[in-house]
Amino acid sequence: MTQNPFANRPSAPSQTRDKTAEPEVLSGARSREVSGGTKVIVIGNEKGGSGKTTAAMHLIVALMKSGFKTGAMDLDLRQKSLTRYLFNRQKWAEKQGSGVKNLPFPVFIPVEASEDDSRARSKAIETERFAETMGRFADCDYLIIDCPGANTHLSRLAHAHADIIVTPMNDSFVDFDLLAKIDPVSGDILGPSLYAEMVWEARQKRAMSGVMGGIDWVVLRNRIGATNAKNKKRVGDKLKDLSDRIGFRLAHGFGERVIYRELFPMGLTLLDLGQGGVPRKLSSMTHITARQEIRAFLLSLKLAKPAKKADRQIEAA
Repeated sequence: MTQNPFANRPSAPSQTRDKTAEPEVLSGARSREVSGGTKVIVIGNEKGGSGKTTAAMHLIVALMKSGFKTGAMDLDLRQKSLTRYLFNRQKWAEKQGSGVKNLPFPVFIPVEASEDDSRARSKAIETERFAETMGRFADCDYLIIDCPGANTHLSRLAHAHADIIVTPMNDSFVDFDLLAKIDPVSGDILGPSLYAEMVWEARQKRAMSGVMGGIDWVVLRNRIGATNAKNKKRVGDKLKDLSDRIGFRLAHGFGERVIYRELFPMGLTLLDLGQGGVPRKLSSMTHITARQEIRAFLLSLKLAKPAKKADRQIEAA
């Protein structure tokens, strides 16, 4: 029998489990937010280059600087962008020596994909590995999972465990196509597309598992251009229509800014700049605008305590 993927879902020690539950179904569980366990935030989109890792890393640092014990999981097992981001952060801190203060690191535990030739055995192995790894984050306040730009078994497991799903998307109909199908002639929305269907399935699995509380889905509109207002309005109108139909919240994300790419080799975020030996680079209007984008992103997740503290970190940078 395939191992129950919810078996080691981070939760309060008092949470009860139904040992007779069918695979991928857990009964008698309570919401982690209510029971005091780990809150899981999944950063997901089936398209690459949408800004998932940038959003994940800034969220991780914001939570850590707010005093929360934060875990990080990278399920993009090919590109491993978040893994490399954290590796760069560690190496940069080591080279700077004791001069770098307040440069926190999350609890990071890798998950390995199965190489079994049997598809059924491979899924069973990955389900077991994922459940075991999730259990190791049980003492974290938050767990941030960065998913690949593909529909993998591990990604589906992560989405089913999410309390919040954050979907960064470029502000274009190319990215919109992963959320909904559009009639090419009339422009009408015909129905949900690939990624939206994946989120719907995750919500169904969560409901069937008996875990209280639904999945809060936030779609981030990244790289919104200052020009081409007509296209921007069309995308915005369609997203608003779709959000009402399939249940997600819209939020402004990250602009196309060099500062985000410049920080990656050092493993730093905007929240690190100017703190304890880290260079101060928030001098230009572009950087100030980027700082405001981070603040808006944190507020959109409705994490009142982390967002408020992170605001002070941003203002101090």
